[in-house]
Amino acid sequence: TYTMFDNILPEYGINAKKVDITDFKAVEESIDEKTRAIYCETITNPGLVVADITALSEIAHANGIPLIVDATFTTSAIQKSFDFGADIVVYSLTKWMSGHGRVIAGAVIEKGGFNWGNGNFPLYDKPDTSYGGMRWGHDLGDLSNVAYSLRLRTVPLRNLGANMSPDTAFEVMSGLETLGLRMERHCENAIKVAEFLLDHKLVEWVRFPGLKDDPAYDLSQKYLKGTGGTMVVFGIKGGKDSGQKFIDNLKMFRHVANVGDTRSLAIHPATTTHSQLDDDQLIAAGSPPELIRLSIGIEDIEDILEDLSQALDSTK
Repeated sequence: TYTMFDNILPEYGINAKKVDITDFKAVEESIDEKTRAIYCETITNPGLVVADITALSEIAHANGIPLIVDATFTTSAIQKSFDFGADIVVYSLTKWMSGHGRVIAGAVIEKGGFNWGNGNFPLYDKPDTSYGGMRWGHDLGDLSNVAYSLRLRTVPLRNLGANMSPDTAFEVMSGLETLGLRMERHCENAIKVAEFLLDHKLVEWVRFPGLKDDPAYDLSQKYLKGTGGTMVVFGIKGGKDSGQKFIDNLKMFRHVANVGDTRSLAIHPATTTHSQLDDDQLIAAGSPPELIRLSIGIEDIEDILEDLSQALDSTK
């Protein structure tokens, strides 16, 4: 997400303002005449902050812009983002939706009903010469409520070719058949892992929205169907060195940067994805030196806890 907003989209004249999504006043004040959408994640990575979708959608709609929600970390199994006011939902299908980490795919889904002809979207006001001068925000008649998805399919998707291969589509559809069952197991295992880590003497802190003392607990009850999601983040005592030892001694967890696999995954950002940063920069990036991120799989919970226990013991 950061790469998209910081490096890719600016090349096309599109810029993003980064705002704390829990600070609604800051969100409101960041909107100006050039703002075209509010974008948020249902659960942030790696901080595990849960977005108040309803509050953000009210701000967006009061300013005539849509709320776009990245629901990768929740999937539709534990959050129906449209029910809380989202206008567009995006997913990385590589993660929990397909479930096995075997595809690279994504989805963009429009709720329908947003007024794209309200004057805030020049692309939807000006005539499209490739479609006989049609104005997407004004000339679709009964289909005007899905103007965004129609234009998405018939202009950038058709012209630029960002299509799934048949094999990828098959893998995604196969994964969706078991999404509900898998997410139940992911969530059940995740809360048990969080509780285990919370009581462990070699753990400094734990972030998991399903823990009653977590800052996101109340929002998790509203937006995550009473679960805490499938991700657990914790700080290991001993900082960066202990983090690397922990990762190196895991036996069942896989050490990869991906999330959302049926298999349990772990990463220590300070020595991998963020290794180019010093400690101050790590903290500023929301990934302090001691942080370990776990994507909890669907294995037997006793196997998961045993692996975590022996890896933690190796850092003594």
